[in-house]
Order: sequence, then structure tokens, then C-alpha cells
Amino acid sequence: MALIVALLRTRLIVAVFTFITLWGFALSITRYSIPEEMEEGSFVANLATDLGLDVRSLVQRRAKLDVIHSKNYLDINKETGELLIRQKIDRESICMTKTTSCFLKMDVILENPIRIFNIELEIMDINDNAPLFRRRTMHLDISEATPPGERFSLTNAVDADVGANSIKTYYLSESKYFNIDIQTGSDGSKYVDLVLSGILDREDHAVHNLILTAVDGGVPPRSGTASIVINVLDINDNAPLFSQPLFAVNVSENSAAGTVVMTLNASDLDEGSNAQLIYSYTLYTSEKAQELFSLDPNSGEIKVKGVIDYEESQSFELHVQAQDRGANPLSGHCKVMVFITDLNDNYPEVTIKSLKSALAEDVAVGTLIAVVSVSDMDSGDNGQVELTLNQQESLPFLLNKSSEGYFELLVSKPLDREVISKYDITLRVTDKGSPPLSENEIINLEILDVNDNAPTFSQSFYTIHVMENNLPGALLTSLSAFDPDLNENQYLVYFIMEKEIVNTSMSMLFSINPENGDLYALKTFDYERERDFLFHIEARDSGVPPLSSNVTVHIIILDQNDNTPLIVSPWRAQGSVVEEVIPRSTDKGHLVAKVIAIDADSEQNARVTYQLLQITDATLFSLDQYNGEIRTTRMFSYRDPRQQRLVIVAKDNGEPARSATVTIKISTVEHVISFSETTELPLEYDVFTDLNLYLVIGLGAVSFLLLITILVIIVLKCQKPKPKAIKIPPANRNSLISQRSSTIADSTLISSDAYWYSLFLAETRKGKVVVRQPIIPKGAGYFVSSIPRSIEPSEPTDSRASTLEESRRELP
Repeated sequence: MALIVALLRTRLIVAVFTFITLWGFALSITRYSIPEEMEEGSFVANLATDLGLDVRSLVQRRAKLDVIHSKNYLDINKETGELLIRQKIDRESICMTKTTSCFLKMDVILENPIRIFNIELEIMDINDNAPLFRRRTMHLDISEATPPGERFSLTNAVDADVGANSIKTYYLSESKYFNIDIQTGSDGSKYVDLVLSGILDREDHAVHNLILTAVDGGVPPRSGTASIVINVLDINDNAPLFSQPLFAVNVSENSAAGTVVMTLNASDLDEGSNAQLIYSYTLYTSEKAQELFSLDPNSGEIKVKGVIDYEESQSFELHVQAQDRGANPLSGHCKVMVFITDLNDNYPEVTIKSLKSALAEDVAVGTLIAVVSVSDMDSGDNGQVELTLNQQESLPFLLNKSSEGYFELLVSKPLDREVISKYDITLRVTDKGSPPLSENEIINLEILDVNDNAPTFSQSFYTIHVMENNLPGALLTSLSAFDPDLNENQYLVYFIMEKEIVNTSMSMLFSINPENGDLYALKTFDYERERDFLFHIEARDSGVPPLSSNVTVHIIILDQNDNTPLIVSPWRAQGSVVEEVIPRSTDKGHLVAKVIAIDADSEQNARVTYQLLQITDATLFSLDQYNGEIRTTRMFSYRDPRQQRLVIVAKDNGEPARSATVTIKISTVEHVISFSETTELPLEYDVFTDLNLYLVIGLGAVSFLLLITILVIIVLKCQKPKPKAIKIPPANRNSLISQRSSTIADSTLISSDAYWYSLFLAETRKGKVVVRQPIIPKGAGYFVSSIPRSIEPSEPTDSRASTLEESRRELP
């Protein structure tokens, strides 16, 4: 324990001795002075020389530089022993306090043995900092009512330099309203005050911009500036003012609500609340004007509020004041004259003073229909009007100006109800405004009917075909007439114009419904007796006086196959057999007999053909189907029986076909001694001559009567006989009989309607003629066909006589 105490005591003694020794070395201080901001590497001092050290020992003894409480701004060159600038030194960053002296303390330490040298480096100030204002811009608010001499403190400038390099003085830019007063503080710093030297007027100069400059005492001197912005505060010393005392503005009537009339802009030289204006109407503005126009109190905008009507008032006076919001408010006044511009907002009016709503279609041209007046509430061109008729070119009316604003509507052309029965007359009145306004007034005019139109049929001639054997009372056709008139003038009555033909009235043959024109047949017609009828039908209206028209009706009776062919040759008694005798030596092609049949029908219904219905030997005889000739096809042989029986049918071409048959019994003999029982009479050639004479006389008489009839008809037509029917002597029949025409073709005759005489010529045998004369019933006409096979059958030609002409008498 004692040993430990002794050891500790020994170490304490050694430490104290060492400290005392080192403190002794440190008591010697070396001082240097350098200016700030020296460049890096600049020479400060030669420490080896100043400290009495061997340059070579600096490396061996590990010389180093220890800067106390600062950066290592310096360095030792161990080879030369020089103290050099390692980094630029800023005096203001080392010595933060503004003092006249600034030292940088450091130690030079050597080892083996340890030795410490104290060095103080004085940093001398240079004028490297300009004066600086903490506020680059200073704002001052000074009322324009502030009196001259008033002082205002300003922010001072600062300079980091010291001594003569610090701020020396201040300068103020030129101003007739301000100057500065510089004062020095107890620490030598400079202070400056801004002094008002003139009277401020914000309306003249609202803002003053000054430049304050601080200058230091360095060489060369440095300076710093600051801006001084002085806002002159307003006082309410100016009243609002309008640009002119009287405003005039035009506003169109009927302007929409909200339409801006104008914007008043009064000015107040003051500012702030002293310049904030409130617009309002004064008591001089009428209530009507205030109802029509609104005034915005803030913007001074005048707008349309009500409905402006030029016809009520043409102008308005608006008295407006503008008042500021100052503590003691001031106001200005003006008058606004609002002139209303007339718009074409009123439609012209049409008034019917006198009107006829209906006119007869036969009124005279110039007849007054209505008196019309026109007006327009607008003024100027907007109130000038014109009255016109729409589509006047196509209307039978015109307007005649009788006086100012009055017109007469007159008939200008003849009226026709059947063309136009009602007129919608449009009167159009138009003003001369822009754009023009127009109004229409419609007059409904009805045209009354007058019986000025006769009934008309759709056709001037009607041809009606009626099949014979019709039922009495059958409807033939409907004849309709049209009358464009109205009411009783349109009601039609139909009737047949009376005319007697062969003592028969047309009303006994036909009947017409007087209301609808339906035409009926009152009897059954027979084509073989009546072929056609020609008469007139009249349509008459019920007007006063009545008008009528007639139409010609041609009734044509159509043939029906209602007659059976009648075999007239060879003649035989009813139901008997015809016998013929021929020699057995007859050659091939010998004419044995000739069958002739007639048919009272016409055309196809009367065309007769012949066929073999039964025959004993079909190889012995042949029958020509057109002319009915029976001829041998070969010579007789000893095997052929002496008697041959042939049944021949004569059939017409109608639908359905009708037919008749005849049975012929042919007997063969060695020699012919006399005529057969068919009344074959041998005649000499003189008899043949007499027969020809009879035929010529008969044909001549028929031709003569036909010629006389044609001449009588021509004379009657030329004399224009009265409508009274011509009296015709009684004939064998009461009904009209149409004359048939005759056609002669290879021994073919067509008889008259009374009776027919048929003469048939056969071939001559040994200078003699065989004549066959059948007995024919009276009162029927027949078509006799005996046409050679080589000739085509010809159509019979009908010569139809008009029912208005006198019919020819039947031949006896």
C-alpha cells in the first residue's frame, strides 16, 4: 500500500514539472498582421527564422500548426519554414462582433523535445463590404392632410466593415416634398429621418418613389440603396363628377327587360370609400320613369325594366345623383334624356264595315261586296299601310279606294258557281315599316246557283245491243246525265221523246225510269222481224225556266239461233220420203239430187252445212257439205241393190246448232221413162225462156220499189219534216220490219220478210230443164245456202233501216 502511494506521488511530481516547463515556453508570443482576403499561397512570415529554428529540424520534429477555435486558414512549409495562406480569410466571418481589432490565434508544436510557440495573426479590415439596407423597399402611408415638417423614421443601412470603412453618410433622391435628416448615435452609427417639406395632394401625386443611398468611408467608397414608396392617403375632399351634365340616349320601344340603356360613370378624384359611388334617382324623376328604367346603385347601369310603348310616351327624363361613401359624403348630379324610338310593333288592322256573304252567280260586274277600312297605330312609315288582294289575278274581284283608309271590294269578272262555288277572299294589309308587318282578313263569299246549265250526257250517241227473245221488262242500260247546277236546278227527269213508227209508239216498246234514267224493254224482240230502233231520250232539270238536252239511242237487236233449218228441196210432204230414179248406167260423178235448206236466222246462225247421217252403201254416193249435191262416186255394178236409202242432215252454224233431216230413196232402173214424183216436169226450151222472164220481172220490180223508197227518204229529209211521226199505211205486221238484203251466189236467193220465192236451176239433161218449185210458208224469211265447194261462204249483207225513216213495204 505504501508502495502504491509512493508511486503515485512520484508521477504527480513529474507531471507538475513537465507542465511548468511547457508553460514557460508558451509565454513567448509572436504576432503578425495581414489584411483580409489575401489569396491562397500568399506568404505571411518565415517561422523558422522568426522562431530561431533549424529548417531541417522542422520535418524531424514533426512541426505542425494548431489553429485555436477557427478553421485552418494557414499552413507551414516544412522545407522552407514559411507560414503561408491556405484559404482566404474573411475578417467579418472570423470576428462576428464589430470591433476595431481582430486576431487569429494558433500554436506551432514541435516534438522531440516538445516545444510550443504561440502566434497571433491580426486580420486587418479592408473595405470589402458595401452598406446594406435590411429592407430594400420601405413603404410609408402619409395622409394628404399631414402638415409640412412631419418626420418619419427610416430603416438604417448596415456595413460589416469597421472604422473608416463603415457608413459615413446618406443621400436622398431629389424631391420637392421630402428631405432627410442624418443623426449620429453614441456608438458612432448614422441614423436618418424622412422629413415632409411640402403639402401633399393625393389627387395630384398619389405615390412618391424615393431612393435613399448609404455611403461608407472606404477608399474607394461603397454604397447601398433602398426604395422608399410613399402612398399619399386620401381624404374626402373631392365631390363625384359626371362627364357631362346632360345625356341623351335613344331606346327602341318594346326593348326586352334587362336591355342596357346606358352606363353612367361619374368620377371621384378621391380613393377608397371616398371614391366609392352610389347612384340613385333624385326626386325629380317621375314614378313612371322609375317603373320603366332601373338604375344599378353600384355600377350606374340603366336598364329597361318595364314595357316601353312609343304610342304612350315618346321620351323620359331621368335625374341621377352619384354620392361617395366618405364620412362626410359628397354628391354630383346629371340628367338623362331617354328618347323612345318607334318600332313597327303594331299590326295593321282591317275592319269590314259592310259585307254581303252570298251573291248570285249572275250578278253584274261592279257589284259591291264589302266596304273595308284599314288603320295602323304606329307612326311614320310604320303607320302607312297598303291593302291588297291575295292572288288577285285569279280572282274575279278588285279593290277600289274610295277615300283615305277606305276601300270597296267589287266584282270585276262574271261569276260561275259551277267553276267555283265559294271564295275565301284574303285581304292582306301591310305597313311600310322595316320589317313590314301584315295582317290578313278572310271574307267567305258563297256563290248562289242560277239555272244556267243544261243537263249533259256523257255520250251524244248510245248504241245498245239487245239479244232477241229478251224478257219483257229487262233492263237494257242506264242513261245518266249530269247537271252542274244545285238543288232543284240539278234534279233531272228522263223521258222518251214520242215518235210513232208503223203505228207503234216508242213508249210501247221501251220505258225509262224518270228519276235515274234506267232504260227497259217492254216487249220481246224478234231479230227476224225487228233489227234496230233509233229514238231520242230527253233529260230535263227542275229549274225555272227548265233546261234540257237529248241524246240519240240506237237499239240493235242481236240474232239468236232460234230457227231450225228448213229443207226446201227436194220437196216432200210432211214426214214423207223423197224418191229419186236414176239409170243404172249412170256414170261416176252423176248428179243424183240436190238438197237445199234455208234458215231464217242470219250470219253464222243461217249458214247451213250438209252431212250424210245414214247411207246404204257409203262407196256409191258422195254429198257436198256446202251445196248439198249428191253425186255418184262410181258406176253401179250388178251386185249393188236396186234401191239405196240416204238420210241427210242439214245443220246450221249456231250455238247450239239446230238441224233438219231428209230421207231420199234412190231407185235404179235400166232406162228412165218419166220424171220422178218430185214434180220433175220436162220443159221445152221455150218454157225455160218464160221462167227467165219471170225472174227478170220479179227482180226488176224489187229494184224499182227499193229505188222509190230511197228517193222518198231523201225528199223527206231535205224537207225537214216536223217532229210529228209520219203515218204509214197499215201493213201485214204492227212492228217495224227491217228489210233484208239479198245475196245471190251460185243458185242462192234470200227472200223478203213476207215470203220467199226460190227457184232452183239444175243441170240440163238432153236439152230439157228440170224445175223444182217448193211450197214456202208465208211470213218468214230464210237464208238459202247452196254454195259450191270451191267457193267460200260469204257473209250476208244486212241493210238496216233507221226507225226514224219510213220502212219499205214487204214485197208481195
